[in-house]
Amino acid sequence: MQLKWLEDLVALAQTRSFSRAAELRHVTHPAFGRRIKALEDWAGAALVERGSSPATLTAAGERLLADARDLLQGVGQARDALQGAAGRRERTVTLATGRTLARTLVADWLPRIAPLLDAVQGEFHIRTRSLADTVQMLERGDADFMLTYHHPVLAVQLNARQYTHITLAQDSLVPVTRCSALGQRSHEFASPAPVPYLAYAGTLALGRLVEDHLANHPQAPWLRRLVECDSADALLEYALKGVGVAWLPWSMVATACKAGQLAPAGDARLTVDFEVRLYRAKREGRALTEAIWQSALTR
Repeated sequence: MQLKWLEDLVALAQTRSFSRAAELRHVTHPAFGRRIKALEDWAGAALVERGSSPATLTAAGERLLADARDLLQGVGQARDALQGAAGRRERTVTLATGRTLARTLVADWLPRIAPLLDAVQGEFHIRTRSLADTVQMLERGDADFMLTYHHPVLAVQLNARQYTHITLAQDSLVPVTRCSALGQRSHEFASPAPVPYLAYAGTLALGRLVEDHLANHPQAPWLRRLVECDSADALLEYALKGVGVAWLPWSMVATACKAGQLAPAGDARLTVDFEVRLYRAKREGRALTEAIWQSALTR
């Protein structure tokens, strides 16, 4: 049995999709299916309900999933213990987050924790991953903290007895379009023609928020999906060029909107509110980890 098979099972349970789990694990769909089958052969039992959509674990699969999470966390803790013996781990803190949060909220937070790092010659490692990958990093012990979006659409499956969190910020996804020097928007939702839509790739948490919002909004605008991209930074640039309308975090576009470069393309009913949460394990961490947590609590 290979450890990566257990990580595959955790990814499948989180995404409930073979194709999305394969993408997160950086393998092809057929290769991912073969790895799950190999795990079933090792376990001697079916772990996934055949023909179910979304993918559903059997009772045996759920039982192995719980053990897999404990084992992966234990392996991560064992590695930490070995690194701690060398001393470096004591001075290193790792944060798992998304690329957009690393650019916005983390950039604002770093000046507050820099003195804590300087005091012990510590290092703050920032690892940008998908939502599912950041959860796995926290569970395996590869990350001390996980910073992620929170919304009912984005179910973060962490054991509440083992992990805790605080809300660091409130933000909103706002539909924005380029604005001319005379205050004219490049695109209006009242237009008789569909508005070019700059969409997130489906693998991004922000994309799932926007797509759910549009699918359930009684007054969703008429959009023509023009561009799909897995980078909010890139979508911001496209919006600034006047290519179309993008739903972007207000924390990212506030400056451009105040400068008159961008303008909201719709009213407040089209915004998507969400939280940004910082997660960690409840067990007591190293001195530097605890100091950074306390800094976040007093933010």
